[in-house]
Amino acid sequence: MLMWLWQFVRPYRLRLVVAVVALIFTATLTLSLGQGIKLMIDEGFSSQSTLGLANALTFVGFIIVAMSVGAYFRFYMISWLGERVIADIRKKLYSHLISLPPSFFEDNLAGEIQSRVTTDTTLLQTVIGSSFSFALRNTLTFIGGLTLMFISNVKLTMIVLLVVPFIVFPLIYFGRKVKKLSRDSQDKIATVGAWAGESLQHIKVVQAFTREDRVNDQFGEAAEGAFDVALKRIRQRAALIAMVMMLVMGAVAGMLFVGGSDVIAGELSAGDLAAFVFYAIMVAGSLAAVTEVYGEVQRAAGAAERIRELLAMTSDIRSPQESNSV
Repeated sequence: MLMWLWQFVRPYRLRLVVAVVALIFTATLTLSLGQGIKLMIDEGFSSQSTLGLANALTFVGFIIVAMSVGAYFRFYMISWLGERVIADIRKKLYSHLISLPPSFFEDNLAGEIQSRVTTDTTLLQTVIGSSFSFALRNTLTFIGGLTLMFISNVKLTMIVLLVVPFIVFPLIYFGRKVKKLSRDSQDKIATVGAWAGESLQHIKVVQAFTREDRVNDQFGEAAEGAFDVALKRIRQRAALIAMVMMLVMGAVAGMLFVGGSDVIAGELSAGDLAAFVFYAIMVAGSLAAVTEVYGEVQRAAGAAERIRELLAMTSDIRSPQESNSV
């Protein structure tokens, strides 16, 4: 899917570079807050120094202002890119559709085709303009936080990392199932849209033959079918998110016990433990966020497949490259 999308993103790669730089900048500043917390505790609270506390708060305030500026550029550039790319996809898709022969529209319902032009592209827009940025930011936070955790305390970091294999494998397993269910869900939604479009377009015929009840029952069956498939997808994602949260938070709790024991024994300062806990929470939160976004990306992959299928359709009737004069 990413390779296919790149052909639409490539003309705007400069804006993409600006968005990625702003994203890295904000992720780095977010992790720097851990050092601010460490200074507040060690130089302010533990030392009972008002000056140390003021200096730590000044440092934190500077980081917050810089984060706000970076967040503005990140959000604006990513949102602009998402809207622009989807507009280009819709234009190319519609231009291709009107070049297809009438036989294609006889074999495919107009409502289903319209669903691919609108619903599927809207889902892609959400992922490009929001989810990809969210996933990349949390991935950078995860990598940066993990690096700082190793620098701060290797022993506590290893405790947290014990649960990683138990997260990665379920993520791959559930991700594949969500992708398939997302494709099925989009097909069902297209069917519902097709039923509504066709019945309303020919409502006079439906009413003339008093088939309102029959059409209503058929639409209800299609709507319930879409709900059943969506419910299966939701269950898979909910199970994945719950599993990740339980494992990660359990590892953080174990880390807190070991780290707290080291503080009591005088082997670790309270500020170092607080900074480490901050990094651990950021890593845990980013991992849970990436897990949730992964499901959205799989849904978008299903929508992208449906759009690519339409773009791959070819017309049997083609204009000659050179016209012969009669």
